[in-house]
Amino acid sequence: MHMHRLTVGRAKPSWAMVLLLILLVTLWIAGGGSRANVPGQAVVRAISTLCLVLFCLTGPLVFDTRTRPAMIVLIASGLIALLQLVPLPPVVWTTLPGRAPFLTAARLAGEPQPWRPLAIVPSMTLNALLSLIVPFTVLCLMARIHRREDSLLIKTLLGFVLVSALAGLLQFSGGASNNPLLNGVGEISGNFANHNHFALLLAIGCVLAPAWAFWDGRQSGWRAPVVLGLILVFTLTILASGSRAGTALGMIALGLALLFAWRPLRRTLTRYPRWVFPALIVGTIALVALAVALSVANDRAMSIDRAMTVDVHDMRSKGLPVVLRMIHEYFPVGAGLGGFDPLFRMHEPFTLLKPTYFNHAHNDFLEIVLDTGVVGVITLLAAITWWLMASLRAWRSVGDREGTLARLGSAMLLLVLLASIVDYPARTPIIMAVMTIAAVWLGGQTSPHQGTKDETLPQSSGVV
Repeated sequence: MHMHRLTVGRAKPSWAMVLLLILLVTLWIAGGGSRANVPGQAVVRAISTLCLVLFCLTGPLVFDTRTRPAMIVLIASGLIALLQLVPLPPVVWTTLPGRAPFLTAARLAGEPQPWRPLAIVPSMTLNALLSLIVPFTVLCLMARIHRREDSLLIKTLLGFVLVSALAGLLQFSGGASNNPLLNGVGEISGNFANHNHFALLLAIGCVLAPAWAFWDGRQSGWRAPVVLGLILVFTLTILASGSRAGTALGMIALGLALLFAWRPLRRTLTRYPRWVFPALIVGTIALVALAVALSVANDRAMSIDRAMTVDVHDMRSKGLPVVLRMIHEYFPVGAGLGGFDPLFRMHEPFTLLKPTYFNHAHNDFLEIVLDTGVVGVITLLAAITWWLMASLRAWRSVGDREGTLARLGSAMLLLVLLASIVDYPARTPIIMAVMTIAAVWLGGQTSPHQGTKDETLPQSSGVV
C-alpha cells in the first residue's frame, strides 16, 4: 500500500490537468478584467476555446457527480442568456415592461416596430454568453482530472495567489504596474483591474494555505510556519490594496483559516500539555494583530484609512435607489444581461452626473435581478440553496481528503458571495475559474469514499 501511494504521488499530470494549468496561467496573465472591451478577454476566451477543443479530441466530455451541480447552474445561466437573444415579434416585445421609450423612438423615426430580442442591449448579452466559455472549459477539465491531482491544484492556486500578492507589493513600492491586457487605473491590484477583486483573491489565499498544509490529514510539519507567513503576507497586502470590502473579507477569511487548522492542530498537539494548543492559537492571533497594528502605525494600511474616511461621493449608496427603481420597472422579465451601463445612463438623474461612469450596480445580486428578472431569481436562489445545504454537510463531515476539499470549496464560494454584495467579482474570468473549481470541490463530498477508491479517472454518471 505504501509503495502504491508513492507511485500515485509521483505520477505525471493527466492531459486534462496540463490543459487546466495552461488555462490558469493564461487567466492569471490576462483574466483580471471584467470589461468586455479589454484585450485580455479575447486572449482568455481564445485559449479557453483551444483547450476545450484539444480536450475534446482526446475523448468524450465526461461529468461525474461532483461536477453535476456546477454544470446545472452553468447550463441554466447559458440558457437564460441564449433565450434573451431570441428575436420577439413586435406584438410580444411591445408588451414587455420598460420598453416604452424605445417604442416612442421608433414612432418618431417613422419606422415600423422591428423584431427585437428581450435583451435591450443584445451585444452585451452576447458578450455575457461568450464569457461562459471560461467556466465551462474549467468544468470540463475538472471532470476528467485524477482525484490525486486536487492536491496539485491547491498548490497551483496558492502559488498564483502568492505571485499576485508579490505583484501587488511591487505596485505598492512604486514599481511598474500597467498590464496592457487589462484596464488598470494605477491601483494596487496585482494582476486585476480592480483592487476589490484582488483583495478577494488574497482572502481566498488565506483559506487555501491551511487546506494545503493539512491536506489528507497529514502532519503539518514545516508547512505550519509557512502557512503563517503566507497569511501574514496576504493580510498585509489586503491592507495595502486600499479595498475596504477586502479588509472585511480578509477578517472573515482569517476566521475560516482558523477553522481549517483547528482540528488538525489539536490532533498534532495531543502529546503536548493541554495549555500548548490554546497558547499557540492566541500567539498566532496576537502575531497577526501585531503585524496589522504595525502596518497601520506606519501608514501602510490604505484599506483601513479608507474605511475610516466617509466618502460623500460613494456611488454605491447614491446609485442604489436608481437601481431599485430600474428593477421595479423591468421586472419580471428583466432588461437583459450585461446592459447595466447604458441603461443606468438612461435612468440616471442629473444629480448623479459626474465625469466617471457607474459600470455596475456594485451588488451582483441586485444586478442579476435587474438583468434576468424572475428566472434569474429562481436560478440564483437554487444555486445559493445548493451551496448552503452542501456546505452544512461539508462542515459536519469528518473525512480528511474529500471533507477538506468540500470545506475549502464552501469557504471559497462564501467569500465570493459576500464580495458580490458590494461588487461584481464573479464577472472576472479569474474568479469565474476559481468559483468553478470551488463548486466542484464542494460537490465532491456527496460521495465520501470516492476519493479513496478512485485514483485514476472519476466515476462518470453521464457522457455528453
